[in-house]
Amino acid sequence: MLRSAIQHSLRRATSASQQSITCRNLSSSSTPHRKVAVLGAAGGIGQPLSLLMKLNPLVSQLSLYDIAGTPGVAADVSHINTRSEVMGYVGEDQLAQALEGCDIVIIPAGVPRKPGMTRDDLFNINAGIVKGLCTAIAKYCPNALVNMISNPVNSTVPIASEVFKKAGTYDEKRLFGVTTLDVVRAKTFYAGKANVNVAEVNVPVVGGHAGITILPLFSQATPQANNLSDEVLTALTKRTQDGGTEVVEAKAGKGSATLSMAYAGALFADACMKGLNGVPDVVECSFVQSSITELPFFVSKVRLGKNGVEEVLGLGALSDYEKQGLEALLPELKSSIEKGIKFANQS
Repeated sequence: MLRSAIQHSLRRATSASQQSITCRNLSSSSTPHRKVAVLGAAGGIGQPLSLLMKLNPLVSQLSLYDIAGTPGVAADVSHINTRSEVMGYVGEDQLAQALEGCDIVIIPAGVPRKPGMTRDDLFNINAGIVKGLCTAIAKYCPNALVNMISNPVNSTVPIASEVFKKAGTYDEKRLFGVTTLDVVRAKTFYAGKANVNVAEVNVPVVGGHAGITILPLFSQATPQANNLSDEVLTALTKRTQDGGTEVVEAKAGKGSATLSMAYAGALFADACMKGLNGVPDVVECSFVQSSITELPFFVSKVRLGKNGVEEVLGLGALSDYEKQGLEALLPELKSSIEKGIKFANQS
């Protein structure tokens, strides 16, 4: 029942162009072989994410890496009767094996946010971790799609880009900041207030992936609910922006949004694989290199294809409230991007 429920939820929640994600519909002979690595697989996000990736029939090889604890996670997950072969790797000596031949690398490595922790605190720890992992990616699987989950994403994606540029392997079409959790939250909160079926809801979320840089475009939500007041939409926006803090406080120092983040990360990785496999019209929001604003990176809807980013889509029509939100977020997002670039180039 659990596997069926999870698979049904994944199938429902991905974009409308998706194919079935259930194992029943899998034809190994017609499904391309895809190796996916999870870096940080023994952590709070990494473990449930590894489970969800094991349930995805598009994955043929699942490579789980962390600095400790990975053999146990790999052994546990490997017992699940789905397509993919699971291998666990531990420590820097085994990182090359974990990465070689990967089509997609998902990075949830690093420390989660705790009560009272600032994003600067997160940056000071996670920036170095991301830099080291991306150096290895550039060496051992330079053509992989990189799905960055490690926070602060507004800075870690620019760090990754600079590392890849130094290595001569940077391809802007293959680097993604995973912001799907913002979309998941916006859909959930909107559906609750609009009293509509959450499975039918779509809400683009643009900007960045922290605080006020998260800008849900409820004016573009479908189905459109005309009964929501400006006050309600403002409250929905703030709740979407503060969703991570809501979970951190609710867990009272015992964790962050690990489960919902793993779910969102699995959704985005699934979309990337569908794009690689040639499924048409796969569109997700992501933090990517962009020219739709004056900033070098920005979250907007992205069409995914066989080479990663096929097209970065524009923002569309914004409400007056959303236009104000866009203007307000740009300075903070710019500062976070510059901080990441500066860190990457310090050494």
